[in-house]
Amino acid sequence: MLRLHNFIDGEEVSPISGCYFPTEDPALGAPYAEVPDSDEQDLEAAMQAARRAFPAWRDTLPQDRAVLLDRIADLIEQQLEDFARAESVDTGKPIWLCRTMDIPRSIANLRAFADAARNFSGDIFAKSSTYSYTLRQPIGVVTTISPWNLPLLLFTWKLAPALAAGNCVIAKPSEVTPMTASIFARVTAAAGLPPGVFNLLHGRGANIGAALTRHPQISAISFTGGTTTGIEIYSAAARQLKKVSLELGGKNPTLILDDADFESALDGTVRAAFTNQGQICLCGSRILIHKPLYEKFKAALIARTNEIRIGDPLTDDTRFAAIVSRPHMEKILSYIQLARQEGGTILTGGHRVSPEGRCHGGYFIQPTLIEGLPAGCRTNQEEIFGPVATLLPFTDEAEALIIANSTPYGLAASVWTRDQARAQRIAAQLDSGTVWINCWNLRDLDMPFGGMKKSGIGREGKRRAMEFFTEEKSITAPYST
Repeated sequence: MLRLHNFIDGEEVSPISGCYFPTEDPALGAPYAEVPDSDEQDLEAAMQAARRAFPAWRDTLPQDRAVLLDRIADLIEQQLEDFARAESVDTGKPIWLCRTMDIPRSIANLRAFADAARNFSGDIFAKSSTYSYTLRQPIGVVTTISPWNLPLLLFTWKLAPALAAGNCVIAKPSEVTPMTASIFARVTAAAGLPPGVFNLLHGRGANIGAALTRHPQISAISFTGGTTTGIEIYSAAARQLKKVSLELGGKNPTLILDDADFESALDGTVRAAFTNQGQICLCGSRILIHKPLYEKFKAALIARTNEIRIGDPLTDDTRFAAIVSRPHMEKILSYIQLARQEGGTILTGGHRVSPEGRCHGGYFIQPTLIEGLPAGCRTNQEEIFGPVATLLPFTDEAEALIIANSTPYGLAASVWTRDQARAQRIAAQLDSGTVWINCWNLRDLDMPFGGMKKSGIGREGKRRAMEFFTEEKSITAPYST
């Protein structure tokens, strides 16, 4: 059994209470590491370290902060295979996905915000009698709380802008997937990040996570995770007027129009539904298909889904692997049973599977397609966050938009059609923070990212994140006469 540590004031330390809990390798269904069960004592130690470090880090030149972020990115790149393997074991996702998406994107996050640190500035306003300008200044000690589905990717997506802007950070990764955050902490020390600038606290959300959100000296909270937890954080932060950024759940539609490029739409739909076992907030879990194309597209979609190979995540050719934990697997299976109760027809999948070999006891669910459900049923309204997608036919654009916008979520959508005017018209009317046209999950890190309705509060992305992690000060003076 591995034993992880917190990272406070530049050093790996044990939890003050001495308490740990196990985390599992989901591909095996067995514990493999012990995680610190941090509490308020650990938080106070991290807070003291961060507050000591803040004045010097705040006053460090942005270009010098950028150099350190680039150095951290370089070290991760040099250890990419180690990070990829750790991420795969921790999450159960295929190692090829960690090599090609999770870890490279984490490196890109750090480099993007190194660039942002070099180029971020306020505004200048010149009038006939006065000149004015704004300063963007770091706000102090902030916390980032990141989820289990893309552990290092989303950990760095939040951490990098906070550091680039000159804040000190107390970060909490998911207790389900703590490994790469621990390795990252060691990398920051090797890169020369000053002690106390970055601090890492492992532990349960209900314990150390809640303590972080209510601590009076935490100036801002950036959270990615479930909507229910996001609402709790928002409520706790409101009582202290903390800044909050929330990237929450999704129930995203994939709209297939009758003039779509069939093969491109089919490829994009399968990727959107089942990448990372459907455990991405951007996954297209509701597949809306124009009625003239419905039967043909359904048949091709079933056939393509049945081709997905389920297997050991550490095998290079595995493209679909384990669900992140037993409780999450059981939640997904309960929704499949709910779909049956609501009158849905399982077209393919719908059950747990046990691969041969070492992963026989792991948490695997066959990719699942369901049809015959009304748009307003629970299966089509609630976030399942797994390899489950529903098929819904529509008659025309108006009906497609009604179905697409019918959920309490509004994170992302994709539209597939050869008619660009049609695509732009539909995109403008979708209640989604991000809309892809004839593609899925293409990310420009300069673009704002976030959701509408219950999918979140605020926007992330290079400039938006830097603005969130700073306070704006306006300065005005008359021209001398």
